[in-house]
Amino acid sequence: MQYTLSRTRFDSPVAQTLCAEIQEEYVRRYGGGDETQLGEDDFHPPNGDFIVAYDEAGEPAGCGGWRTHGEDAEMKRVYVRETARRRGLARLLVAAVEDSAAAAGRKRVILETGPRQPEAVAMYEALGYLPVTPFGHYACTDGSLHLGKELRSERG
Repeated sequence: MQYTLSRTRFDSPVAQTLCAEIQEEYVRRYGGGDETQLGEDDFHPPNGDFIVAYDEAGEPAGCGGWRTHGEDAEMKRVYVRETARRRGLARLLVAAVEDSAAAAGRKRVILETGPRQPEAVAMYEALGYLPVTPFGHYACTDGSLHLGKELRSERG
């Protein structure tokens, strides 16, 4: 399956629909949604980006974005709809987020995930993400996993 990636405003209906689905996934896995505060402008270039993947039929299949966190890019809302899973789309979205953050001058991308997302943890580890100092809303939450990866520069 081929996917088309498109920069999308975070406050767009398609982005908000996908983010609502992510929250439902968190409720199923953790008993509640992600309480991290996100602003509409957090994902607007040059201080962030939000990407939606569309399948060959033009249907949204997943999303991912980053926002500024100090000097880093914080990856948020990486999600693939159930019907598009296990096809490499999550890796494609992560690569697009990394590329966008690197193009904006970020040297590192960081993220927070949890143990009830073993597929995500395994993917991030396979992509070279390593533990970093806890940060953000879940910095003091037992079981919260904080990972990061140095980004390759345009010259590197």
